[in-house]
Amino acid sequence: MSRKKTRLQAVTEAPQMRPGAAGIDISPEVIYVAVDPQKDGRPVRSFGTFTGELYHIANWLKACGTRTVAMESTGVYWIPLFQVLEERGLEVFLVNARHYKNVPGRKTDVCDSAWLQYLHAVGLLQGSFRPTQEVCAIRTVLRHRGGLVQAASEEIQHMQKSLDQMNVQIHRVLSDLTGVSGLAIIDAILAGERDAHQLAGLRDGRVRASEETILAALEGDYRAEHLFTLRQSLESYRHYQKLIEECDRQIREMLDQFENRADGQEPPVARKKMRTSTDEELRREFHRVLGVDLTAIPGMNVGTVQILLGEVGPDLSRFRSAGSFASWLGLCPDNRITGGKVLSSKTRKVENRLAGALRMAAESLCRDQSYLGQFYRRMKSALKGGAPEAITAAAHKLARIAYTLITRQQEYDESRFEAAEKRNADKQRQRIIKQARKWGLVLVPETPVPVV
Repeated sequence: MSRKKTRLQAVTEAPQMRPGAAGIDISPEVIYVAVDPQKDGRPVRSFGTFTGELYHIANWLKACGTRTVAMESTGVYWIPLFQVLEERGLEVFLVNARHYKNVPGRKTDVCDSAWLQYLHAVGLLQGSFRPTQEVCAIRTVLRHRGGLVQAASEEIQHMQKSLDQMNVQIHRVLSDLTGVSGLAIIDAILAGERDAHQLAGLRDGRVRASEETILAALEGDYRAEHLFTLRQSLESYRHYQKLIEECDRQIREMLDQFENRADGQEPPVARKKMRTSTDEELRREFHRVLGVDLTAIPGMNVGTVQILLGEVGPDLSRFRSAGSFASWLGLCPDNRITGGKVLSSKTRKVENRLAGALRMAAESLCRDQSYLGQFYRRMKSALKGGAPEAITAAAHKLARIAYTLITRQQEYDESRFEAAEKRNADKQRQRIIKQARKWGLVLVPETPVPVV
């Protein structure tokens, strides 16, 4: 078996020289491009950011015999040029600015592009992960949908503010203001209904609050200015909901373009109850695209799997191991050791939507009775940082499990953790016996009482 490369082995390998390398520094208004000084008398040139200028950049790079380009990933300004260069057959490396800007004296765009070209030519830069185009397309829609969901939640807060200013406390009685009962009552209020009994009669039969409580909550000072803001907030909320539905339809169409990795096999029976029929449809669709049912993992739901598919896609072969995948997510300890002394082992600060989704999934394990739930509670009591560090540890384990299931095309099997559970139970038993012996106590196993 081939052993996994250690960090020391990777450092001692000779850098891979890249002939025909170029470097690009991008800003919103100007783009600086640097090529090999031996290829052109003016190795560093500036271009505009209009589409025609992007094609000029591609033509010049091809004329100089450029094969690969290192580009700083600043905001979203790099995306149009990246796509143009990729269409021309150039290999584009997206580079993190922290990996090359620690050298003093290079604080201009011209120097940045030339420095990028040099580092890339001697093989000292690594490209950032970027999924395939079909994954990038669905990721764009998913991120836009997330912004719409956030905007819709802000409109709910605006509606609550309007109700508070009228001292109508219906949103404090109902669990969901945008549910069937809440929207029906708000529509009636905006239509001019002020009779509390008529408004209370619009509630759904599943509402737990009593009629007396609802009648008291509907008494308020219905002022025109607050009704105006309530009406506009409600219209905005419904508009955002319509846009979200359009995004969902677009996502369904994009999912149809993915390859079927399930080989025509039906997904296994859901291990947990889906909230809606839409979630069940998405679960089956994600099983077709990924080849496995990730919702079977405790803590992970359809939303988590959707973010995973949108951020990295169904192919995780770009990551050499589960540890590399977890490191990219920023869920691994970032060990900083010098002189044999550990200076820091905190995780890196990484802005990653998938890492945030996995942390939320890990937090939901606090009361779960599965092996992962026990692991979370054990980490919470063992680690000094308590719940925050336990969430990171559980999210790390979720990432490794998801990577393993996708790459090996195996369904989640809780029985695989029985040996680990037995081992942890034995450790806990030995720890209790040791503590009892420390206090001079002897523990005697309980004798089972025979059943008569």
